[in-house]
Amino acid sequence: MSSPKAVVNATALGGAMASVPLRLLHDLTAPARVDLAKNMRRSIGIGKEPVPMSMDPAESFLRPDGVARMVHSDLPSMLIGGMSALLLQTLHPLTMAGVAEHSNYQADPLGRLRRTANFVGITTFGTTRDAERAVAQVRRVHRRVTGIAPDGRPYSASDPELVTFIHTAEVSSFLESARRFGARDLSPEECDKYYEEMAPVAMALGARWVPRSASDVDDYFRAMRPGLYAGAQARQARDWLRRGVSRRPDERAVYAVLFAAAVSILPPWARAELDFSAPAPLDLLLDTVAVIPVTRAVSAGLRWLAAPQRASESPPSIATI
Repeated sequence: MSSPKAVVNATALGGAMASVPLRLLHDLTAPARVDLAKNMRRSIGIGKEPVPMSMDPAESFLRPDGVARMVHSDLPSMLIGGMSALLLQTLHPLTMAGVAEHSNYQADPLGRLRRTANFVGITTFGTTRDAERAVAQVRRVHRRVTGIAPDGRPYSASDPELVTFIHTAEVSSFLESARRFGARDLSPEECDKYYEEMAPVAMALGARWVPRSASDVDDYFRAMRPGLYAGAQARQARDWLRRGVSRRPDERAVYAVLFAAAVSILPPWARAELDFSAPAPLDLLLDTVAVIPVTRAVSAGLRWLAAPQRASESPPSIATI
């Protein structure tokens, strides 16, 4: 029988040998990765320079060592979570009316993604001063978004309850995507910390209350569930999101995988409401056998493309890639 020391030495040697081809692969493919990463940025509508990261706790809007930055630094899971959040948000008739009547999402989908990604990036990684400017700009836009929904109710994007719904749909989707498709698992305590850390963003946008734990989120959606449904505007947005905006075959293939992943993390009631649900056992089988493993493989590839080329670069996120 091998001694413990021999086992340790063999393991260390094996790890060192295994890292050699990985380092060679990294060095050989670095130029191509730069071009591929640029193409990926263009295809998802993110063309600006990365958001500068504030590492000073006294100046940062969110904690530099917090869970929120860790979650938002993973490009693939943020893309999936963002898509899932959009699907979930379509089910609120007042939220959907505001999007349908005041947004040009069908004519300029990448522009909307770019603005959303920039806001998430600034409020996550930026200074308090930069975040406050971004919040002020969003609030100015919200004041103009008013009207009457198809069901006859007035709506306003500044309504604190709508701000709470949009925020909760986003953060719960980001977190669920990170748990299922992110680079590492999150403990229940980290999940609660994420909601707590993200609460100031919604409060700054005008919410009076937001969930600050996973149990708060569950209770919130349970209370909201009777008023959420897929009306005509929601179904139109659903179909548009399902088609996607990619033109090249490879981009369409990746989009199809990410979209299936976004559907898979929807709450079961939302998935059924949007007509994305098969009988429960079949949903579980398809997710387990096909959607999850394929998405994790695609996410690994996107993560590799988005990885910093130098140690001093910022971690990649939907806003920083």
